[in-house]
Order: sequence, then C-alpha cells, then structure tokens
Amino acid sequence: MSSTESPDAGTVVPVVPPVRGVRVGAGEALRTASLPGLTLSVRSRPPSRAGLPPALYVHGLGGSSLNWSALMELLADRVDGEALDLPGFGDSPPPDDGDYSLTGHARAVIRYLDASRRGPVHLFGNSMGGAIVTRVAAVRPDLVSTLTLISPALPELRAQRAAWPTALLAVPGVARLFVRATQDWTVERRTREVLALCYGDPSRVTPEALAAAVAEQERRAGLPYFWDAMARSARGVVDAYTLGGQHSLWRQAERVLAPTLLVYGLRDRLVGHRMAHRASATFRDSRLLTLVDAGHVAMMEYPEEVAQAFIGLLDEAGGGGAGTGAGMDDMAEERDGSGAARG
Repeated sequence: MSSTESPDAGTVVPVVPPVRGVRVGAGEALRTASLPGLTLSVRSRPPSRAGLPPALYVHGLGGSSLNWSALMELLADRVDGEALDLPGFGDSPPPDDGDYSLTGHARAVIRYLDASRRGPVHLFGNSMGGAIVTRVAAVRPDLVSTLTLISPALPELRAQRAAWPTALLAVPGVARLFVRATQDWTVERRTREVLALCYGDPSRVTPEALAAAVAEQERRAGLPYFWDAMARSARGVVDAYTLGGQHSLWRQAERVLAPTLLVYGLRDRLVGHRMAHRASATFRDSRLLTLVDAGHVAMMEYPEEVAQAFIGLLDEAGGGGAGTGAGMDDMAEERDGSGAARG
C-alpha cells in the first residue's frame, strides 16, 4: 500500500450541515464529510442531468472550494462536480494529526475519494492543489480519469521573486511577524493585496466579487488556526520540493498515466511560465493551454477558456475525435480579444 493510500477505504462518508456562515452560490450545496480524524467541507453543484462522470476540484494555498464556483457552473453539463476545502482551509477544520504536508493533503483527497466511492474522477488542481493532485494521480491512477492542472506548484530552481514571501511563510515564526507588521491593514487592503498577487489583471474583479472576497477573508481571519494552516502547508510545499528519488514531484509527474491538461498564465507572478514547457514534456499525455492575460488563478479569471479546454480534453479522452480538443498540444500563439491564447 502507498504511504498516501487510505487505510479505511470504503468507509461510508456521513454528511452533516456546515457549522459556519460560508458563502454558498446560487445552485450550489455545501456539506461536511466526516472520516476518522478528518472532516472535510465539500461544495457541489448538481449536474444538469443524471449519469455524468464525477469531477473533483482541489484549491491552492490560502484558497478554498469557492475558487472553483465559476468553473463548476460552466462544466455542470459535462461533469458531476465537487470541490473540497482542504484540511484547515475554507470551512474544513484542521486535521486531528496536524499533518499539513503535501502527502498529508494528498492522503486527505485519496481518503475522501475512497470513502465516497466517486473514483475515478476528472481531477482538477490549482497551485498547491496542482502538486497535491499530481501526487494523487501518480500513486493512485485508479482514482483519476483525467488531470487538469492550473499553475501547478511544481518545483522551480529559480522561483519568481513575487513568490518569495509565500515561501517565507514556511519559516517558523514568519507568519506571526507578518501579522504584526500588517496589523494596521484593513481586511479590504489584505484582500486587494492577495488579488493583486493572484490575478493577471486585478481590475477584472467585480465590486460584487471583491465584497465577497473581503467577507470571506474576514471570516477566515477570525479562525484561530488560519495562520497555522497557512504556514504549515507552505512548509509542506517547500519540504516536498526538496525530496528526491521516487518521491520527487517531477518524478511522480512522469508516472501519471491520465490524460493531462496544463493551464498557465503569462502574467502569473507565482509560477513562472517557463515551467509550462517542462511540465508538458514531463507529463506523458499532456496538452498545454497558455492564457496570455491570466495570472495564477485562470479558472477564476478566464473560466470560459479553461472550461473549453477541459471539454476538449474530455472529448479526446472519451473518444470524441476532432471537435473542441483538436490541435491543443500548444495553444500559446495569437491572443484574441478575451485575453486567451488561441492555437
């Protein structure tokens, strides 16, 4: 059995209502899945018809299942989608064992999939979530139909300068120092700083979306474990970068069997676009979509383009032939008016 494989596969997942006032979009549902030592909040959107294949969305560091709402809505006629709040994030409490390592997060995803019996799924991951689901796909290929990675946090020898503060969170005590240094900041300022880091063009954030983001940031700031979950998860990513041999993330990427869609933004300040071509050469069955004006969270900035690319992958993987997915090996050529690169 793999170190990330569930010891209690097949356990029925009981569900209870969420206990806090987390935003739930129109048409969405939020529930809590309880496993031994682990409680996960699960956001879902009912599919447009019965019998659609299952999908699971996994957010990045500091994110939550809310990051996937726009994409889930666009894909509701193609997949039966659920989005997890990783342990310690969104509406999920910390894990009982305090394990925020990349392997710990991957184990949480695997345990949920085993217990809910939803696999194999179309698995999505953004940033840290991209690294997590890469590990899941490598060690449990039976759980993954396709893999979609949006700015995955795979190891870089030369990290972008804008990503250094995030990496510094991994250093013990830095999170506490950051809180002290920014104690005079309003919640809105903190939120705008995060959006400026993650979006290629923060002006695309509507006033309504900004207000919702501020409210969510304020809610999270009141959680006693928020910064601990952030710092320990950041440390987990940094630790994973140092692993060699079969546990290396790049070595695990080589082992992924599932058809893979890679999505990168040219204006990403956290994951360099130079990693896109290394990733496309490493994942054995990959397609690359580059969005010229996107930053780190393309599924939030350009959900229509990401949805179209995934539908192409889905059609190819399902034997759909030409259609939407034809010619997607590299879509980083001319920019259209939407900011998406077209192949």
